[in-house]
Amino acid sequence: MTETAALGHRAPSMRNRRRRSERLFAYSCIAPQILGFLCFVLGPLVMVVVYSFQDKNILTGQTAFSGLSNYRTLFTKDPLFYKTLINTLVFTVGLVPLSVISSLLLALALRKDNKRNIIFRTIFFAPVVTSAVAWAIVWKFLLQGDQGIINRSLAIVGIHGPNWLREPAWAMVAVIVTRVIKNLGMNIIIFLAAVTNLPEELYEAARIDGASKVQMFRKLTLPLLVPTTMMITILTVIGSLQVFDHIMLMTEGGPSNGTMVLVYYIYYQGFRFFETGYASALSVILFIIVLGLTLAQWAIGKRLSYQEG
Repeated sequence: MTETAALGHRAPSMRNRRRRSERLFAYSCIAPQILGFLCFVLGPLVMVVVYSFQDKNILTGQTAFSGLSNYRTLFTKDPLFYKTLINTLVFTVGLVPLSVISSLLLALALRKDNKRNIIFRTIFFAPVVTSAVAWAIVWKFLLQGDQGIINRSLAIVGIHGPNWLREPAWAMVAVIVTRVIKNLGMNIIIFLAAVTNLPEELYEAARIDGASKVQMFRKLTLPLLVPTTMMITILTVIGSLQVFDHIMLMTEGGPSNGTMVLVYYIYYQGFRFFETGYASALSVILFIIVLGLTLAQWAIGKRLSYQEG
């Protein structure tokens, strides 16, 4: 009895030691990720907020606490800030619907696995794996005034094309369209994964009931793709608010600040004028905008899913 009792007391102790060793091993596995997040994500984010309350210039090395001065300047003394907000809104409103709708329609058109569709999928996905720098530079040459290939091609059919990157309205259109083409393939792949997993029995039942293709699209396809559509929309909105390389390489915010979006304005203030504090305040505003839009879209997506359910 004594040996049995000793073994009974020893078993829980061994289990506890095993659990502690498993926890220690698990924590050691996730420790690099946690440290990386703290050092390279959370730490810089906190410092950006701290710098936004300072009058900090990295060129002169001067730093002084300024309270809400940077934010007051943003909203009351900087007209270019409001112009960048409008440009950012125009860019996002133009890019997101065009990207989401076109990728959905193309995914539906290319969902069958045949040689032709595989070729087209490869063509649409090729820009995704192409260097963003190379993509922007090539399009900059293609869209050059009368010397660009685009306008030369239009001239063949008697159309006089605009100076795409030197007129504010056309420059924004050019940047939006080329950016949509750049990332279209990724959205198509995501939609394709969702479309190919749609329950075929629902469509078969709809066909038996005499539903048309348009009715099946409206009543079945769109509701079933709501979660995927919301995810792509959120990612596209966030990406559109963070576009920098495309703007810098194609237009540098011009002409006449016509494509000066908020991210490029942050770079402009921080690395052209070296106003780190002011650029940090702009970054905080951008973070709040992205966070607010993301939460709003998640709320809308949940409501739509609940209504469909």
